[in-house]
Amino acid sequence: MNTLFPIFVKMNQIQTLLVGAGPVGLEKLQAIFRSSPYAKVKIVAEQVIPEVWSFIVNQETIQIEQRSFEESDIIDKDLVIVASNNPDLNSKIRKLTIEKNILLNVADKPDLCDFYLGSIVQKGNLKIAISTNGKSPTMAKRLKEFFNEMLPEEIDETLELMQQYRDQLRGDLEYKIKHLNAITQDIVSKS
Repeated sequence: MNTLFPIFVKMNQIQTLLVGAGPVGLEKLQAIFRSSPYAKVKIVAEQVIPEVWSFIVNQETIQIEQRSFEESDIIDKDLVIVASNNPDLNSKIRKLTIEKNILLNVADKPDLCDFYLGSIVQKGNLKIAISTNGKSPTMAKRLKEFFNEMLPEEIDETLELMQQYRDQLRGDLEYKIKHLNAITQDIVSKS
């Protein structure tokens, strides 16, 4: 059973540390910025592939330091993502993040993770996160492709209309929820 609690984080309001700037680090960086183009990320890596340098050009919210990880790198960080194939470094960072109550994701090491990066389906303002509880990223990718094809392009227009209707509704919360549920039920059943 998947016991993960799904949340959507305002990455522009927190400080993220990315350790590693190889192909996996690039993948994590791209995933963050696809969903959160104003995320605040500091990258620390001994080696930085050219694609990472190209990606961060004109990205004002990314800092990069080409050097080894230091314990002080996690100071004032809210989230840490590690893209390293160094088990000793991964364990060291795991220990530090536990001590400091910082959430951690270590690429391809589910036992070291507090959270996973799921596959994301996005159509305008609609965003759906898919998790397989770390069991099968490839299945999540296939489901992402399925939902991308299934969801109509006009979904964002529908969401805009729903917000306008919601803003005009008068009454208490229970009344609003009842009316919005009825409307969304009609919309979904007609699809």
